[in-house]
Amino acid sequence: MIKTNFIRFLYQNLLKPVFFKIDPESIHDFITWVGILLGKSKITKSITAFFLTYSHPSLEQKILGINFNNPVGLAAGFDKNARLTQILPSVGFGFTEIGTITGEACSGNPKPRLWRLKESKSLLVYYGLKNDGCETISSRLEKEKFTIPVITSIGKTNSQDTIEEEAGIRDYLKAYRHFTGIGRIFDINISCPNAFGGSPFSDPEKLHKLLLQIDKIPTDKPIFIKMPPDLTNQELDGILEVVKKHKVAGFICTNLTKQKNHKGGLSGKAVEDLSNHQIQEIHQKTRGKYVIIGAGGVFSAEDAYKKIKLGASLVELITGMIFEGPQVISEINQGLVKLLKKDGYKNISEAVGTNNL
Repeated sequence: MIKTNFIRFLYQNLLKPVFFKIDPESIHDFITWVGILLGKSKITKSITAFFLTYSHPSLEQKILGINFNNPVGLAAGFDKNARLTQILPSVGFGFTEIGTITGEACSGNPKPRLWRLKESKSLLVYYGLKNDGCETISSRLEKEKFTIPVITSIGKTNSQDTIEEEAGIRDYLKAYRHFTGIGRIFDINISCPNAFGGSPFSDPEKLHKLLLQIDKIPTDKPIFIKMPPDLTNQELDGILEVVKKHKVAGFICTNLTKQKNHKGGLSGKAVEDLSNHQIQEIHQKTRGKYVIIGAGGVFSAEDAYKKIKLGASLVELITGMIFEGPQVISEINQGLVKLLKKDGYKNISEAVGTNNL
């Protein structure tokens, strides 16, 4: 606790006041650059781990045959080009999600495209799936070794060329094929609100057509679906009916919530209730058949534990780290151990979905 308290003090009183006066995308690029440097040396990785990592047996899980040292991961959207995979274990994450990666390289939407909303503890995001494309990223990662599970988020290139259904499917498949042997899990992102044509594959009929083609490509990696948070219960039921017919192992709940009359989508606390509702709905309606990763509004151990008790086996964050500091991953894990002990659980898996019993 002493180390995490020190890092919290440093971040909240020295770094955050400076960072929050500078354009958020510039700060993101700077932090990425720092992370790349720290990840190149065993010494810098060890120093980072000394200050930021925390482990405990009660947090360890084996899910879909994959070992997770703790349930807290980095959500897609932060490490867009998979540049940080070597440093993230030292920051304390139990897993990470790279991308979203698309068939073609994409420069994203025009700047500015990222804003901090301090009062609501949220981010307004309008990146538009900026990434270097599946060929460049996969060629760089082919020989890289990962010490934590990596989820590869695959999406449709943000381009007028992918608006038509068949073109969109071909684009998904191109990225998918390049990553069948990289990482441990696939995330099919059908819910980015910031791209040409919106999110057509959140429509059950179109999702069925996409998954039919994905099913034909051999891979041992489990497939998850990145869900939009703004679904009605009827729309959610439609997606659940479709995935029964395909090799889908789980869901990530959720992506950004749409902003009415504004470009971009909201992360953080603005999407927390929508995320929690969807986690509970999926867990209850499928009787725990699917693995759920909860994302949206995780700023504390209590936030994470609520998602877990509603049905999530794992949680992800980005916005919480930006507002609270890099030590928040360790704080969440330490807090989860205390909450599990208080409730009489020996392992975090025992708490999954207990609010639905």
